[in-house]
Amino acid sequence: MMILRSSPPSPFGRKVKIAAAILGLSDRIRIEPTDTNDGTLKSQNPLAKIPTLVLEDGFCLYDSHVIAEYLDSLHDGPKIFPAGKARWPALRLAALADGLMEAALLLVYEKRIRPEATWNAQWIEMQQQKIDTGLDHLEEVQDKLGSRPDIGEIGLACALGYLDLRHQGKWREKHPRLVAWLDAFAARVPAFEATRVKA
Repeated sequence: MMILRSSPPSPFGRKVKIAAAILGLSDRIRIEPTDTNDGTLKSQNPLAKIPTLVLEDGFCLYDSHVIAEYLDSLHDGPKIFPAGKARWPALRLAALADGLMEAALLLVYEKRIRPEATWNAQWIEMQQQKIDTGLDHLEEVQDKLGSRPDIGEIGLACALGYLDLRHQGKWREKHPRLVAWLDAFAARVPAFEATRVKA
């Protein structure tokens, strides 16, 4: 059995869990809750980052994009990484979603690791601007998102879910069409609710 080392609140770990569920592979993966301070993680991933997937032969894969693509390769049915012309919009959306998650995580780390008196206001503003610009763009193009979840849509749902979890859902007020899109995604992908972490 494969082992997924991740932390329940991790949006990147959640992306892998949802991908596995969509692909019908959840029963082949054991989830092992892992903190990035876990000393054994570095032996499996030199960056000591989550998620890390340990294959049955001990070979380790990271990061979430690579893990999701590997899982996709195990599935004989419809792919979450589309082929042909549809591939590039999906990968572009996946990259944007990853960028949103990274900026949101950096804001959390800034406030979790540093005392408030040493918070870097310019750094915080820069990360928040990335989030705001990305969400504003997505609010305008959300009607172009597809009906079957691909890697881009999975990533976007996880990014929005993380903004709900760690940033009090402040994004929702100015982005009603994205809210509607996320509600529709959650309705057709049960794994989204199943992987939700309560604040």
